[in-house]
Amino acid sequence: MSIPGFPAPAVDVAELTVVRHGQSLSNELLIAANQAGVVDVTGLPARDADVPLSVRGRREAAAVGRWAASLDNPPDLVIASPYQRAQHTAQAAVDALTAAGRAPEFRLDDRVRDREIGILTLLTEARLRADHPEEAARREATGFLYYRPPGGEAHTDMAIRLRSFLTDLGEAAAGRRVLVVAHDSVVVMLRYVIEGLVEADVAAIAASGGIKNGSVTRWERRGWSLRLTVFNSVAHLD
Repeated sequence: MSIPGFPAPAVDVAELTVVRHGQSLSNELLIAANQAGVVDVTGLPARDADVPLSVRGRREAAAVGRWAASLDNPPDLVIASPYQRAQHTAQAAVDALTAAGRAPEFRLDDRVRDREIGILTLLTEARLRADHPEEAARREATGFLYYRPPGGEAHTDMAIRLRSFLTDLGEAAAGRRVLVVAHDSVVVMLRYVIEGLVEADVAAIAASGGIKNGSVTRWERRGWSLRLTVFNSVAHLD
């Protein structure tokens, strides 16, 4: 019998929606390099926080904005990761809402930043295995949830900062409709924290293809808990 995890206390918001940023330049270049077996890529900034949206990502951000402005009950608070790709996606939503006469409050919070992966930052799989074969082996042996690269975070480290974020959100945004624009790892680990998922659940999400760029995931307040009502939807990008 599978034993469930312990969920976070209910967050006192009417609705919590999380959108992954549009495709970033690193998403585009690293995925192509990994598929082709290329060892190195050029054209990326030194810091992960400074990676911009790709051309496709800018189109996806604009689509997120149109989607947000079309909602019957749009968010009145938008919170973004300070990473450039997330900020720019969030700004597209804020601009579209403002143009529709529904301007939200807009804030940044570094607790919803992407997972920090230390010495592996912006490396291709081929470069990782060439320069850090011991880390590639340790990652595979440890698994998705618990692996912590040197200088980086495990997903469980992210869970700690996300629990803090949810606690503060419940106090500062009671009853509000909140949109968070962040990263794939944030979406997965918010599900882990809010719903009390366990390692097998998180591994299954990762194995299924992960969180799509520009996708929408939503929880709605039902009594004393947040209930997942939408997961990884990209219908608005069509």
